[in-house]
Amino acid sequence: MKILVVEDDEMLRSAITSVLTGEGYSVEDTGYGDEGLFLAEQVIYDLLVLDIMLHGMSGLEIVKQLREKTIHVPVLFLTAKDSIEDRVTGLNIGADDYLVKPFAVAELLARIKVLLRRKGSTSKELFAYKNISLNPKLQEAYYESQAIGLTVKEYDLLEYLVVNHERILTREQIFDRLWGYESDSSYGIVDVYVHHIRKKMAVTGCDHFIRTVRGVGYMLKENSQK
Repeated sequence: MKILVVEDDEMLRSAITSVLTGEGYSVEDTGYGDEGLFLAEQVIYDLLVLDIMLHGMSGLEIVKQLREKTIHVPVLFLTAKDSIEDRVTGLNIGADDYLVKPFAVAELLARIKVLLRRKGSTSKELFAYKNISLNPKLQEAYYESQAIGLTVKEYDLLEYLVVNHERILTREQIFDRLWGYESDSSYGIVDVYVHHIRKKMAVTGCDHFIRTVRGVGYMLKENSQK
């Protein structure tokens, strides 16, 4: 699971990042709202831990823009404000939960686990496009009733495309989501895996769903001209 922490208090941000990393999460962080929005727009995170008061752009504005772009990553707001009005405002624009500073580490972890479980419990609705369906628990893919035999990494890539169907994903986005910034591989590995997936999907006649956006990346979209 990949988590983005956007918090302008450097000591708190470092502490949260250290705790989450220790729990086995892949964590990236920033103290600036503008950079937080840019990173969140890459659609590579499973959860945002987001302060409301930030440099450059507020957490409220970040969530508002993400929801307007139909990016529905779960958001846990962190804030020093504890009024009902502030909570209502955050939840109304699309936040999923609210944690008031100062907070206990155990409560932070518990709320994050709840949001990630909730995301997983609703994901089955998302893991399908047209006649392509995915089984997240078994990591299996199907076209109509026919199984598409994929490796774990191939499944993860196809799942990422399905969840973001009809949205262009750059090679960089796919790479960062599946391999991570610290990987020794290059962006070219994305093309290799897409080639493998297409070959396996061709057996069931659905390889045309993965469309190449020349010079940019890939998109899962039905080809009406097929």
